[in-house]
Amino acid sequence: MNKYIESIKQRVKNLPLSPGVYIMRDETGTIIYIGKAKHLKNRVSQYFLNTVKQPKVQLMADSVKTFDYIICGSELEALNLEANLIKKHQPFYNILLKDGKAHPFFRIDLKQDFPVVEITRKLKRDGAKYFGPYFGSVNARDLLQLINTTFSLKTCKLNLNNGKRAKRECLNYHLGLCHAPCVGKISKEDYRKEIDKVISFLNGDVSYAKTILNEKMIACAQTENFEKAIVYRNNLNMIESLNSKLITELTSYSDIDVVGYFTNGVATVVSVLVVRAGKIMGLNNFNVVDLSITKEEVLTSFVTQYYPNSSTVPAEIVFPCELGEVVENYLNQFSKNKVKIVVPKIGIRKKLLNMAEINAKEYLEKNIEKEKLAELKTVGAVKLLKDRLNLPELPIRIEGFDISNISGTNMVASMVVFTNGAPNYSHYRKFKIKTVFDKNNDFACMKEVLTRRIAELKNDDVSFSTRPNLILIDGGKGQLSFAYSVLTSTGVNIPMISLAKKEEEIFMPHESESIKLSKDDYALKLLQRVRDESHRYAITFHRSLRNKNALVSELSKIKLIGKNKEIALLEYFKDINKIKNASVKELMEVKGISEKLANNIYNYFHDKKDNE
Repeated sequence: MNKYIESIKQRVKNLPLSPGVYIMRDETGTIIYIGKAKHLKNRVSQYFLNTVKQPKVQLMADSVKTFDYIICGSELEALNLEANLIKKHQPFYNILLKDGKAHPFFRIDLKQDFPVVEITRKLKRDGAKYFGPYFGSVNARDLLQLINTTFSLKTCKLNLNNGKRAKRECLNYHLGLCHAPCVGKISKEDYRKEIDKVISFLNGDVSYAKTILNEKMIACAQTENFEKAIVYRNNLNMIESLNSKLITELTSYSDIDVVGYFTNGVATVVSVLVVRAGKIMGLNNFNVVDLSITKEEVLTSFVTQYYPNSSTVPAEIVFPCELGEVVENYLNQFSKNKVKIVVPKIGIRKKLLNMAEINAKEYLEKNIEKEKLAELKTVGAVKLLKDRLNLPELPIRIEGFDISNISGTNMVASMVVFTNGAPNYSHYRKFKIKTVFDKNNDFACMKEVLTRRIAELKNDDVSFSTRPNLILIDGGKGQLSFAYSVLTSTGVNIPMISLAKKEEEIFMPHESESIKLSKDDYALKLLQRVRDESHRYAITFHRSLRNKNALVSELSKIKLIGKNKEIALLEYFKDINKIKNASVKELMEVKGISEKLANNIYNYFHDKKDNE
């Protein structure tokens, strides 16, 4: 039972009937749930009525001490604000779609004189053409190789804009894999015709590609080049495989997302079936935990979390129920064209919706134990950690810190963030140690980092401005005492603990005895993941900094290289080994690197290699 229920009910009575966003907070002031409402008073009151609720809804309602609200001018404005606030604060009880690996797309920049087809996982509004996503049984790299083999496109990074040319064609031209625009073997107009054929292919017209590959396969077989003939045959088989995914009842250019939904009353799965150019490209399943009461509310919340982070919004989206004009208007913000929302009753779209819902049901039934285990390791571990350590609040946001240096050089520190028991990579931050000159004084380094981190609480940075519920330090009682003194000196009250590697002991301020948890305890495993991740991140940063410094040091010894050219080479190649192994031609691709300077760089590293 919520001990604050009477004061909450009194506040609810004074809520307006306007659209807006409500923000639920627990005893510590931590945001635990964010929702939007068409009518604030009606929506918020539902959480605190004496009615039977789902366990997860009741648990949240019992945890609320108070709530805030923001009145919005429209329901769409509320939907946008809700999505932005959820993304920023990542509340414990909201739908949180994990930032998994983005699916690959093909990108063709038609502003280039001689465009290439490249794989990207980030879509930008840059005027380029994008095709995809490609996942499931469609391998983007294999498909890219098929495209380049079939259409003999340029694959190198040479910039050929404004009439720039190379000295000679590369090996790909002699192998019949490139039209060699770099030496003028094909005009810009004829090359563009090849690009248009590629675009038609990616839009579903595979007839030309099949003809070309078939001709190449026969030609290779006749000259007894059977190895190459097999490559062309495999490419033809890939095209046939793509064609088998064609939905004949749709137009060849149809781009559709089909959103399926299934719940067993406790767990819910939303499945997104992706159709591109009339072909089924794959299916994504999402285990959804949300406090929305109806299917419509769950799907609306899902839409606001999925599409702003999704690769693209297609021209048409199929839903199992009406979501209202506000959702359509919301989606149109992320699409170049007006999005058409369909709730089908019959026909091919209904069949596709049934397919998505069957997949959602099967995924839930087959993966429910797996999802329970994942929840135990994350959200469940957060709850356990609060109980095990008697923390004043749920450690929804845990920040882990570590120091890294070798012989006192390139001293750095890491701050990793776990939200609801899972890594929140976009909130990770790195520090270069600025004030410590005692080369191996990790205590002083930690003092500097924590002082800087606490000062950043007033920053606008989305990570630094978010207050942690728990800080984890790698080390024993001594490291903890020193680190905790930094907090007390700044007057900031944030729970802090340390985890010692040898015995996996947990130390807490003002406690003489350490806490030892079972090695199988999910609370301990969560702390170990935070500790190990902070160490990994610090080491990675240290190595990258050391490599960059080594690179700059090496480059400074080469004639005619100044600071600006060092930076240009570093930004282009990223790695010293890539510069060492680069050809003169590749070095000249870097802005400001002339042929003479490229030869100096090449000769410096290769003469050095010969002498070693």
